[in-house]
Amino acid sequence: MNQIKIFFLVMVFGCCLQLNATEPFISTEKNAETIVLKEKSVPLSILVSSGIDNGILKAVKNLQSDFQKVTGSEPNILNQVSEMNSPLIIIGTVGTKSVIDDLIKQKKIDGKSLTGKNEKYIIQNVSHPFPGVSEAIVIAGSDKRGTIYGIYEMSQQIGVSPWYYWADVPVEKKENVYFKKGMYTDGEPAVEYRGIFLNDEEPSLGGWARATFGGINSKFYEKVFDLILRLKGNYIWPAMWGKAFYDDDPLNGPLADEMGIVMGTSHHEPMAQAQTDWHRYIKKNNLPNIWDYSKNEKVLQEFWKLGLERSKNWEKLVTVGMRGDGDEAMGEGTNISLLEKIVKDQRKIIAEVTGKKAEKTPQVWALYKEVQEYYDKGMRVPDDVILLFCDDNWGNVRKLPDLSKPLHKGGYGMYYHFDYVGGPRNSKWININPIQRVWEQMNLSYEHKVDKVWVVNVGDLKPMEFPISFFLEMAWNPKQFNSKNLLEYTERWAAQQFGEKHAKEIARMINLYAKYNRRVTPETLDSKTYSLENYHEFETVLNDYRALAVDALRLKEQIPAEYQDAYYQLVLYPIDACSNLYEMYYAVAKNRELAARYDLKANYFADKVKECFERNAYLDHKYNNEIAGGKWKHMMDQMRIGYKTWADGKENIMPEVTYVYDDNASKEKIFQEKNGYISIEAENFARTSHSDRIHWEVIPDFGKTKSGVTTFPQNAYPKADENIYLEYDMNFESKGEFEVQLLLAPTLNFNHNKGLRYEISFDGGTPQIVNFNGHYRGELGRWQSEHIIKSATKHQILQSGKHTLRFRVLEPGIVLEKILIDTGGLQPSYLGAPESEILH
Repeated sequence: MNQIKIFFLVMVFGCCLQLNATEPFISTEKNAETIVLKEKSVPLSILVSSGIDNGILKAVKNLQSDFQKVTGSEPNILNQVSEMNSPLIIIGTVGTKSVIDDLIKQKKIDGKSLTGKNEKYIIQNVSHPFPGVSEAIVIAGSDKRGTIYGIYEMSQQIGVSPWYYWADVPVEKKENVYFKKGMYTDGEPAVEYRGIFLNDEEPSLGGWARATFGGINSKFYEKVFDLILRLKGNYIWPAMWGKAFYDDDPLNGPLADEMGIVMGTSHHEPMAQAQTDWHRYIKKNNLPNIWDYSKNEKVLQEFWKLGLERSKNWEKLVTVGMRGDGDEAMGEGTNISLLEKIVKDQRKIIAEVTGKKAEKTPQVWALYKEVQEYYDKGMRVPDDVILLFCDDNWGNVRKLPDLSKPLHKGGYGMYYHFDYVGGPRNSKWININPIQRVWEQMNLSYEHKVDKVWVVNVGDLKPMEFPISFFLEMAWNPKQFNSKNLLEYTERWAAQQFGEKHAKEIARMINLYAKYNRRVTPETLDSKTYSLENYHEFETVLNDYRALAVDALRLKEQIPAEYQDAYYQLVLYPIDACSNLYEMYYAVAKNRELAARYDLKANYFADKVKECFERNAYLDHKYNNEIAGGKWKHMMDQMRIGYKTWADGKENIMPEVTYVYDDNASKEKIFQEKNGYISIEAENFARTSHSDRIHWEVIPDFGKTKSGVTTFPQNAYPKADENIYLEYDMNFESKGEFEVQLLLAPTLNFNHNKGLRYEISFDGGTPQIVNFNGHYRGELGRWQSEHIIKSATKHQILQSGKHTLRFRVLEPGIVLEKILIDTGGLQPSYLGAPESEILH
């Protein structure tokens, strides 16, 4: 029975609903198609070769501990077997002169399925592997990480979530555990380097690590590396502000290499040296701080050489190139020839230190911010260097390969953001990343051949648990996801953490809170964001979050006691705390409105602001000091109230308030004009036009209101004779020249700054061609802040009555969210006017 990867999974083992593509192989029911792994009085043994790699052995010991968590009994780890050793798990790597190679020689295992593969594992039962042993289960890897992934696949399937430590997800006890006969694999990863960036780690992550481990050191990183491996990642950019991975703790480098983690450094830290390494180096050697290659070439070369020598024996991806000190631009008019010389000289150092040609050491060049402009102006690096494209720090991809031209031989990567410090406003506190947008942009990237590196800035790691899981799962196999199964993935993830009973409701809440937070990030939200006057907008969005918070608090009473800590971290806190922010800013808006009229009711809302501000502090205190026995001290120290500029302060600042004193449905969708406007959600088109190559899809829960509509596949560019359009029918009461506003996702001009174009017309008339983002060169604070691009055109409607608007795309990657037509009464609002009524 050759069972291979599938996507739609069913829960077989309590709360252990599998999120990866390996078919479930664990059961609690014994039958003719199962093998005993653990029964009450039957001990389990694990066989490894005596010379097994230390990183694999560490994972084996974790599996031993995981079995103890599940069954209450710890398996024995053996180097040889006897007739008594059954049930038995055999673990090893092909080509290491282990028992796995012996089993391949005996044709018990298909060696071709592993030899020469990358990070692949197989898990299967074998009969009579040794004399006296009737049957065993084998976990075999094509290489070190393949074996480790197979070990952690077993851990997940017996019921240990990858988030058992980082989110306190409990482990359900089972007395009997059985293996379903068959061969199981998840194949090879689609993306070679898949990882996270611990950035902007103060005050929360840094404060927690110091309180828990004494610093961001090897004890801390062991927990991080364990999580990455359990999520089938392999790569990390370590914490860097005021920190130096290799220098802070001499055990860090050996630990990463032992566990199988590929080390990198951030986009602006070349040659395996942290920014903090540089400042320590110049201080130690009494040198001036001249981070300028044109003025300090020899000192910088020596510094970079030391970085390569220190990490020479460890697996890494070397960042090349150079930005200014402190993640800044190098200066106005940076000389491209100088940057090319820097890379050339860095590669000479790599070759000198390693004793091998430079191309034998994996390297990456990050096209971050202004560096992309150097690339656009002609700067090039050697063919073997990976080109790392970047988003705009807000999840909007800036540039992708031109598929009509020869591709860069070294391949492409993407540096993506869940967390960001910078304009228009920091986003460091909470998850603002609906997976619908993450999927749409990363799928866009993957279909443009970006498959060498996927690395995402996760800030403090917590509370980005869910999008981290999704990002790394997608990096392994992007093709498993589509626009229609994203909520299903969320439900499976919720089931893994909390069991099946409440999974759908928890998934709904996780899905909604991320969507709401993407409308406007909590740090950007204030009393002026939503309109009090028009469409009851502020009250509507407040009620959205109120209802979600009520649901989360109600479900809390039904969640078993052992799940309460995980529920608070993953569900209740982010919803309750963000709902409280909406309550506070709504109260601020009402206080100011009423106080301007000297209305005494302003005082009620002033008190409400204070109450919400105090409740914000209470919720943080509970997270930091009460849940999980006070495990997460400082993890919610990040401020989010009282921004004065784009940057954060050290403490929340309560908004100012004012007190007033006594002395002082038809099936045919024809949208009706009313109150001077027409508003249509993008998904409510009257008709579509596809081609054999290109089709439209609705992405549910995408964007700020209802959904998004875009074309697939995302790398298919419409030809001149392909009419790829949507049509919307509407009934005008008035006539004249009207403005049509399209609310589009903030997709950037990733196509080499050409911009994305659409055509718009009424009633078959001559269309207007609009390039809505081609002018962007990096200054898009409003787009980033509002998470939308508003594109406006003017049209003549000469007669009242029914008319048809046609929206035709000329490039992929354009996501339409809403249409607004101003016939004289459209009022300003953040989300756009509510959808118009359908004519009956």
